[in-house]
Parts: sequence; C-alpha cells; structure tokens
Amino acid sequence: MAEVLVYVDHVDGAVRKPTLELLTLARRIGDPVAVALGNGAGETASVLAEHGAVKVYTHEAAEYADYLVVPKVDALQAAVTAVSPAAVLVPSSAEGKEIAARLALRIKSGIITDAVDLEAGENGPVATQSVFAASFTTKTRVSTGTPVITVKPNSAAVEAAAAAGAVEALTVSFSQAATGTKVTSRTPRESTGRPELTEAAIVVSGGRGVNGAENFAVIEALADSLGAAVGASRAAVDAGWYPHSNQVGQTGKSVSPQLYIANGISGAIQHRAGMQTSKTIVAVNKDAEAPIFDLVDYGVVGDLFDVVPQLTEEVKTRKG
Repeated sequence: MAEVLVYVDHVDGAVRKPTLELLTLARRIGDPVAVALGNGAGETASVLAEHGAVKVYTHEAAEYADYLVVPKVDALQAAVTAVSPAAVLVPSSAEGKEIAARLALRIKSGIITDAVDLEAGENGPVATQSVFAASFTTKTRVSTGTPVITVKPNSAAVEAAAAAGAVEALTVSFSQAATGTKVTSRTPRESTGRPELTEAAIVVSGGRGVNGAENFAVIEALADSLGAAVGASRAAVDAGWYPHSNQVGQTGKSVSPQLYIANGISGAIQHRAGMQTSKTIVAVNKDAEAPIFDLVDYGVVGDLFDVVPQLTEEVKTRKG
C-alpha cells in the first residue's frame, strides 16, 4: 500500500490524542508513516507503533522550539521528498492548519482543512467536510499533487493496531526563512485539570442564560462530574463571564465531541458553526422557541439553574 505521512503533535514525547486519531484514519488509505519533530521526538515511537505507524521519522533540533512553524514545514517537506506519500495528514489546530497550508504551497498541492472523515477513493483520498457554518456536508478530493489534509479532533475513534514502528532519522536542511520569527518567551497556561476543549470527548457550554461569571460554577460542576471540558458562547465571552480561550463558535474554537451540552445558549449560527458536528447534542433552555432546539438530539425546556444542578447530582449518584 502507499504510505501516508502523519504529522505527530506531541509535548516532549507525550503524543496527543488527535495524532492517534490520524493514525486510525491513515490506515484506511495506506500505511501510516509518522513524522515526530522536536524535543522528545524519539520517545514517541512506541506509542505510534502501537497505533499503526509502520515507520517513524524523527528529528530533534532546537529550531522547532525556538522558532515558529517554518522549521516544521521544512521537515515535513523533507519527509514528503523521502516518502512520496499518498497524502499528508495534520491535526486541525491553528498551528496545524498553518503548517499544512505552507506545506501545500511549497509542494504545489491542494489542501483540505477541517475534515471530519476520510476514506479511500479511486483517484485518491476523499475527505468529508462540514461547510458553510455546518449547513452542508461535502465530499472533497485533491486533484493536483499530494493531498495535504487537516482533520478535526474527535473525528475518529482511537484504535490500537500494532505495527513495526521502525525509527529512522529524518535529514532536514532548514531554510533561510526558518529563523525568521523567534519565540522570545513562553508563559505556561494555568491547568484547570479539565480536558483540552478541542480534544474533549464531552463539552459542557454556557451562554447568555448563565447570566454572570459567578454562575459559571454551575456549568463547571456539571463538566467536572462528567470529566468534560467547559465551553462558552460568544455572548458569554463578550460579557467577560468566561475566557475567550473557551469560546465555541465561528470566531472561537470548533469542537466535535461525542457529547455536547449547551446550557442557556440560544443557538445562533455563529455558535452552531463551532459545534454542529458533535455526535450527540443536548440543550437546556427555558425558551421553547430557541433555535438550538432545531439542532439537538435531546432538548430540555427549563431553567438551567433548576435542571443543571439536578443533572450534576444524578451523574454523581450514578458514578457512585
């Protein structure tokens, strides 16, 4: 089978879940070949092999941490030259999409972003996308060059599939542009103990109906009982009730969890665009005519301050 390059998103050797999902999707269209870069790249090999990587290219250099994006593009371009893959898969994060776009431009290929599924096609991989604020689902194929595809987190279940995972050092020559933008400082983000919003299997969000920053404690309590991430609508963020980093929507983050619970959110198109691909959607809203109810799998017409605490207690009771 043709080889499929998978860009590895990791932190000091700890592989993040979206990469394991990419390996699952890559096996549908070829043999996954992982590309791990930066500090701890060599430590990723065993996990990648457990999830289907037949080969793992590694390259460690200070440039990956000291400079933005371009060194990683240089490395992926070197991997494309070495492998001549059927496709290149990248996690659909902000950085991932920039890497993918720059790579596609360099290798004169087409790019597909925010895919939610991937399948083998007669003339190359076919990606499923949710487009126009999630109003339509499309099937898309790159017709020129090596397809570069970014895939949304939670688009596929992680499936273990043992493979050789042979480790090879990747030869990379950094371009002059690689050192153009230097990272001068970093500030660690305070950990809440909750999952990363875009990667979480369950997301509990609050909107205008939460009616104040102090009331988000009700949303957080339900999220913590479920082991979920906390999201917020633009209205809640604009009011200063919750950080922008937690905003779900067209101008925030796109999420695609197994379960999305919207509390006090009307369901404006801006918000729907960021969560409509969730597998199961539940809404709590006291307005029976709220647009969110046109979208949900399950809806509760009621005051979130009555419903959500009861739901939290029920979850805790069932968890023992």
